[in-house]
Amino acid sequence: MLGYICKYAPVEIFQAMGVEMERIEPDVANFNQAEIRMHPNICSFAKGVLEEVMKKDYEGVILTTCCDSIRRLYDVLREEFPEKFIYMLDTPRITKEAGIALYEQRIRVMIQEYEKFSGKKFQEDKFLEYLKERQEEQQYAIKNNSVNIGIIGARANESIKKILEEKGANVAFDLTCTGLGRKILADEKEILGGYVRGLLSQFPCMRMELASNRDELIRRFAGSVDGIIYHTVQFCDNYAYEYAWLKEWLDRPMLLLETDYTRQSSGQIRTRIEAFLESLTPDIPQPKKTGKGDKTMYVMGIDSGSTSTNAVIMDQDRKIRAFSVVRTGAKSGVSAQKALEEVLEKAGLSREDISWIVSTGYGRVSIDFADENVTEISCHGKGAHYFNPQIRTILDIGGQDSKAIHLNEKGEVKDFVMNDKCAAGTGRFLEMIARTLEVSLDELGAIALTSTEKIEITSMCSVFAESEVISLIANNKEKADIAEGVCHAIANKAFGLLRRVGMEPDFMMTGGVAKNPGVVRAVEEKIGASLYICEEPEIVGAAGAALYALEKCGLCSGTGRERF
Repeated sequence: MLGYICKYAPVEIFQAMGVEMERIEPDVANFNQAEIRMHPNICSFAKGVLEEVMKKDYEGVILTTCCDSIRRLYDVLREEFPEKFIYMLDTPRITKEAGIALYEQRIRVMIQEYEKFSGKKFQEDKFLEYLKERQEEQQYAIKNNSVNIGIIGARANESIKKILEEKGANVAFDLTCTGLGRKILADEKEILGGYVRGLLSQFPCMRMELASNRDELIRRFAGSVDGIIYHTVQFCDNYAYEYAWLKEWLDRPMLLLETDYTRQSSGQIRTRIEAFLESLTPDIPQPKKTGKGDKTMYVMGIDSGSTSTNAVIMDQDRKIRAFSVVRTGAKSGVSAQKALEEVLEKAGLSREDISWIVSTGYGRVSIDFADENVTEISCHGKGAHYFNPQIRTILDIGGQDSKAIHLNEKGEVKDFVMNDKCAAGTGRFLEMIARTLEVSLDELGAIALTSTEKIEITSMCSVFAESEVISLIANNKEKADIAEGVCHAIANKAFGLLRRVGMEPDFMMTGGVAKNPGVVRAVEEKIGASLYICEEPEIVGAAGAALYALEKCGLCSGTGRERF
């Protein structure tokens, strides 16, 4: 079996010779092997490919000259597997006749090298017959009565498409490095030349001369879909730059997904994709589901976060009847059950009195008693609008992630961004700093307000920041000054998220960190505006989930907050 990574790889040539071909789709837990053999800033896709090749017995790997990271990957693989067929196929930047002739020549050289390696023979007449028999893979197309999504950018793996399909969306096209279909031409007069012409006529990658035409081609494709997912890989600068200017002029909702091909990112990726789809899909009220006994109907929203699990019971008049906030333990399902029991007791209700339950948060899929789940992005937007309809920009800092959300006047999500999988600037980060300073988490924000000296925390990496704080303690700096410096470091990181979604007033802060007066003050100073914080900022997501439950029961109407 030969592995390959690029849509320009001449897969069919090897298949016609009886070789099994497999597109390498990295799905790794870590980069242990790559970290030994490659520079830390090498593209995470290249590192992921190395990990896959190290653990799977490929006969060889066909690479293409798309970037410096892949060139380095080639060097490493040649060194690690001198007995295997590790081949770098130099794809031409030009796709005109000269480029086609050049690529044909290079492919012929590659065929000769593989014949020497394997003992197999390539026969053009048999190759032609293979091409004729082979049906071109179906290019995806627009489907009626479905949310149509286009994928562009750098190589996107199958997990993204699977999530979209699971949520009922249609992938209308994939214009990434791998794509969804191959253009195969069977030309009897010019067998190999015609085949190469088909390969090079695919949607151009960023290194191609025709990349200058990508904007017009993308505009043409984008006009037919409801939204665009732009995928790029960590440390892939070319595609990061393209997204920046595409967002300025492309008249379609866009979601940026930057992945590192590790499984640790899967939860965040799912949340972002699902939230994006929710923002594109209008809410459709379902047939009314009534509770038992009392004429009043009750619904529940439950938000399973990394630090706290929050539950809200709301009645049919949009009034919060009870809420609970419990610490999330080792198992999110157990914590959710505890929050359920506590909020039912506070409301004086039983489980049978609740007509519909919507779960949200990172542990939403683990709550087996919920009727459905909705992402925390959508729930925070709906919850924020419920508490204050004037809110347009939300900053949510929870236990393990941070989010900035931009709402329209109806409380619908216009745009959102999340931090990466690093916990810098989150509740966990603050807990670590508090332990280092030997103060409680509640004390940390309060003492920051008493600071008299400005101290800058230069690193937002949790590990490096802790080391920096220890050094400051060793230099006899005051706890209050260190705490204030930490709060401002968090504010700087939050400001970056807010800038990316558009800083439209009014502003609201949600999540447990909204209870930290030091962070709140620092964020307000940074944005130059006050933050609206409701009475219990940790229940905003759960309140939004309860509102979704009311919508499912066909009972949500009106705007603004009902007192609780």
